[in-house]
Amino acid sequence: MSDLAPRHSRSFLFGPFQLLPERQLLMRGKTPVRIGGRALDILTVLVERPGEVVGKRELLSRVWPDTIVEEGNLKVNMAALRRALDEGEDSSHYIATVVGRGYRFIAPVQYSGSTLFSPDAELTAPRNHNLPTATTRIVGRQDAINAILRELQDARIVSIVGAGGIGKTTVALAVAEHSVGLSRDGVWLIDLSPLKDPTLVPNVIATAIGLAAHSANMLAALSGFLRDREMLLVFDSCEHIIDAVAASIDRILTDAAGVKILATSREPLRVKGERVRRLPGLATPAETRELRAEAALAFPAIQLFVDRAVDRLESFSLSDADAPLAAEICRRLDGLALAIELAATRVDAFGIAELLEQLDDRFRLLQGHRGGIERHRTLTATIDWSYDLLSESERAVMRRLAIFAGVFSLDSACAVATDQHIDRVRVIEDIASLVAKSLLTAEVFDTEVGYRMLDTTRAYALEKLAANDELESARLRHAEHCLDLVALAKADADRLSRAEWLARYGAKTDDLRDAMRWAFTGPATAALGVRLTVAAIPFGKQVSLVEECRMAVERALDDRFRAHRSIRDDLMLNLTLGATLLHTRGPLLQVKSALTKALGLAEELNDTDLQVACLRGLSEYELWTGDSHSAIAVAKRIRALETGHEEAAGDANAQAGSALSWLGALAASRHQLENIVRRPVTQNLRSDVARFEFDQRLTAQGALATVLWLQGFPDQAAAVAERQLKEAEASNYAVSLCYALLHGSLIIAMYVRDYESAWGYLDSGLEHATRHGLSIWRNMGMCTRGRLNLYTGRHFDLAAYRDALAEVRDGGFRMRYPNYLTNYGEALARQGDLAGGLAAIDEAMEISESRGQVVGIPEMLRIKGNVIRFQNPAGRDEATECYRKSIELARRDGALSWELRTAISLVKLSRERGGSDEAEDMLASAYARFQEGFSTGDLRRARALLDTRRAL
Repeated sequence: MSDLAPRHSRSFLFGPFQLLPERQLLMRGKTPVRIGGRALDILTVLVERPGEVVGKRELLSRVWPDTIVEEGNLKVNMAALRRALDEGEDSSHYIATVVGRGYRFIAPVQYSGSTLFSPDAELTAPRNHNLPTATTRIVGRQDAINAILRELQDARIVSIVGAGGIGKTTVALAVAEHSVGLSRDGVWLIDLSPLKDPTLVPNVIATAIGLAAHSANMLAALSGFLRDREMLLVFDSCEHIIDAVAASIDRILTDAAGVKILATSREPLRVKGERVRRLPGLATPAETRELRAEAALAFPAIQLFVDRAVDRLESFSLSDADAPLAAEICRRLDGLALAIELAATRVDAFGIAELLEQLDDRFRLLQGHRGGIERHRTLTATIDWSYDLLSESERAVMRRLAIFAGVFSLDSACAVATDQHIDRVRVIEDIASLVAKSLLTAEVFDTEVGYRMLDTTRAYALEKLAANDELESARLRHAEHCLDLVALAKADADRLSRAEWLARYGAKTDDLRDAMRWAFTGPATAALGVRLTVAAIPFGKQVSLVEECRMAVERALDDRFRAHRSIRDDLMLNLTLGATLLHTRGPLLQVKSALTKALGLAEELNDTDLQVACLRGLSEYELWTGDSHSAIAVAKRIRALETGHEEAAGDANAQAGSALSWLGALAASRHQLENIVRRPVTQNLRSDVARFEFDQRLTAQGALATVLWLQGFPDQAAAVAERQLKEAEASNYAVSLCYALLHGSLIIAMYVRDYESAWGYLDSGLEHATRHGLSIWRNMGMCTRGRLNLYTGRHFDLAAYRDALAEVRDGGFRMRYPNYLTNYGEALARQGDLAGGLAAIDEAMEISESRGQVVGIPEMLRIKGNVIRFQNPAGRDEATECYRKSIELARRDGALSWELRTAISLVKLSRERGGSDEAEDMLASAYARFQEGFSTGDLRRARALLDTRRAL
């Protein structure tokens, strides 16, 4: 049966909800409810047997049938499920806990098993945020949440400010949760707590929002991407890199009017327009002596204490006798949410009275020994107390897990925390205990549970790790685990969509950064640092942090670490350095140097595949610099190296074919390009060859489309460009799509004078280049915009064009520079500087002739003739000579479209002077050789002129 055949879907109705298990969907009315996959499975098991007690072991075996998991996973997902169903502290509208046995679904359920659905028509909530699914009820903060939501309607930046552990992140996530669906382009959490290098703030933002930017200036790329978007960005934990965060936020607010910012910090950001919402401790009773339970529970601090105590001990309830004691505990803890949670987790070990006594003893010991803000001292004291009450293995696991920069999985935790003294089973049990005691936070991500430490707890645990002389050994295990992690990430890149891959691995970037940074701090671990850097190259490409990857390979190539690099390491590092430099900085001399060195090492290793990879990079470099002869020479080396090897031969044909077209050898170019375009799509099976260039087949298609148009086949050219664009869109690679938009579809649309489509391709190309930080491509797009402005009679901004032209030139990208310089010359002449304009066009032709890139000279001559004709009527003879020479060169190269276009200009000029049969015959001859494209602009113009001649 086809996977797309309609299947039966069960439907369970209860309250306002509809559960569709086969669709993995929970609906509240017509709106999908955000809920993790495991929590959804738990709900399914319960609603299948309403009113029955389902034991915990049965739930574990049903929901995790092939995995051994600890009971903590069940508890975390049950908490997320209850929160999704909006169950309050004292209500059990849907799921009741049967102490010591399991859970029971107690709401009435209506069942239907007859619904049909097709898998391709399933309802799914679009991914427009990266927020974790909350697993605990928020207590005492609804007024603050509502106030911040109101402020975000008017203000563009709101900062939640307060002491560590006060609950800033909890409130920010609640506000973000309420904001999902209100901003067109989503709500995105940027967790800054793991970041140590303030220069990487823009990179962290880009990764969080899924921006695949290939840029040396990530902040500029980020601002460009956000310019036309509507988003809420949530910056969490800004205080330790506050200046860098403030600078990034200020730039975003300036450049992107539709973006709003919600930030958490221990101090204000001091950004223009910032509204500061100071978060106090949770309210506690001023007088506790005569307090009764009912009155006590009106205070948020006591509500939180009771809520977390029930999580820890299901039978707990607050009695009148205990109410004053609980209130005193919360008062002594200054209403700090984290401190209250830590204390509440100990109700199973101590009675309320003993709990208060334990805290009092701790505070008396600490009086006078710690400085700083009182609330910071309170929190530290509470963590101290909680830590001292842990078992020895729990302390060790807590210390070791502090090495993780962000969210980590259970497997990752076991890899780092396990040793000869603590086995995997013990680690799993201790993690469950640390979660229960609020020293670890569990977060639900679809089908997986992730764990993390709050930054305050992590800082404390790292101090303990160092004090116990375990820091270096923990970092070593962490770095070795990161090696395994990038290997898994590389394997999953081929089977997961980019969105799925980023959701699973994107947050690991901070851990990888930390591991590589640490590995290069001493000679004993430098070899591991090199291995990590080389292994992380495919990871860097997948997260699109090309500039960061470049910096990492440069660090690994430092002479200090030469003894720790193998020949293959040097090869891969230099190959990656050349590729990343090319696509972030342009064809600089350093690119050629790195690729040449890599090629020499590949030859030393006799690795043919890597030799081809290096040669491909060098041929691309030569093309970008405008040196077609050198590009062809490199392509010949590829063919000689891999005679009979289809893939390598195709690579050589793509490079040589493109270079031949610039040299005017159109027939030979077309032959080579068609050979590669007609071959089926293949993938490079060498997974260790990770490069950052665009697809050779797509390159060949773009060049072929231009060649076909030049030879007089406009319809075929348009078809090839359309195919190229579709394949580029499917490739999910930024440079390929830029190439297809700006050097494929846009160019052909302009050639056939379809200006409406051309503007669309240009706008899309510029937006894409800006979004991905491809500044050199954006500058080329701006230069092409100048040509389009001239075609359509729009304003030509000489100053802006001159700046873009200079950036293209300075970046070494000379392949199309003469074309852009010609456009500038024409615009200059039209705005009154005839001498300067003609000088620019002559310079463009001189550059083209010196490099042998003669294919565009007929058009440059035609434009020069037009400039003289329109700006200097006395120079019509000189204009006529330009046209005649243009036609001569076009005929020599077989560029029929150039010949037709110039013949049109010549006929128009000759008719202004009384007419010329020779000119009329040139036009008729060129038109007669066309077999297609009669609806395109130049052919329509030619037909109109020919019809007018007959009428005369």
